[in-house]
Amino acid sequence: IYAGGQEQRDSAYHQGPVWPWLTGPFCEAWLRVYGSQGVAKVESIIYSFEEVMNEHGISTISEIYDGDPPHAPRGAVSQAWSVAEILRIIDILEKQYSVKR
Repeated sequence: IYAGGQEQRDSAYHQGPVWPWLTGPFCEAWLRVYGSQGVAKVESIIYSFEEVMNEHGISTISEIYDGDPPHAPRGAVSQAWSVAEILRIIDILEKQYSVKR
């Protein structure tokens, strides 16, 4: 868990937290492997961020999340590349798979 003093947080930073920006490369790879059959899975992953985007920093995603449930947000309240990856996958879904939300 990413918590505690500076030294504890620094040592935990790459040892367990979830990095939401990696959702983009994962979803893109999933779509490349499964094509249109993989769209439902990617939609469920991407659109699960809608609730998160209304909790802490409105319309944004935190820098990292705890790896274990309930996946509490940690680090910076807003991380541009995490938001960008979600938007990039939504763009792929809309343009390549005609998904409208």
